[in-house]
Amino acid sequence: MNYFEIFGLEEKFSLELNTLTERYQTIQKSVHPDRFAHASNQEKLLAAKKSTLINDAYQTLKNPLSRAEYMLELRHVSLPNEQASFSDNAFLMRQMELREMLAEVKFADNVESAVFEASQVLEVEFEQHFKAMQVALIDNTEASNKQASELLRKLKFYQKLHVELDRLEDLLFDD
Repeated sequence: MNYFEIFGLEEKFSLELNTLTERYQTIQKSVHPDRFAHASNQEKLLAAKKSTLINDAYQTLKNPLSRAEYMLELRHVSLPNEQASFSDNAFLMRQMELREMLAEVKFADNVESAVFEASQVLEVEFEQHFKAMQVALIDNTEASNKQASELLRKLKFYQKLHVELDRLEDLLFDD
């Protein structure tokens, strides 16, 4: 049973998170290990395994990038290693530019403004790639799934850069 089936959801990228959360809570209550406190050891173990599976399924589906990765795995799309280099030379150049932008933030005359501008750039570009990935996942062809996989890698890069920017912001404004 795949994660979508656990929650009785259609296997699609766009999910109603409130519905997912409600179904998670309902199912989790029914298999929570505390309900099996007086059960046999085997029943307790089974309840704990089900609870873990439901937690894993929920955590995967509630996070859009994890959900996309899971959907691609279900479609038997091999996901490129995050450490592998991109074949997209334009994106490689963009990566260098974005890293330079982050490196320059701490030397800006107005650091607060530089952090804000960097954040805006990352958010806008992330959103562009995210929307393109959504379309590719909906198309669900061999070519679109490969495209979704590449876009997912790019999105993970943007996510890492945003974490780096958050750390830099904490460092710069930790007074």
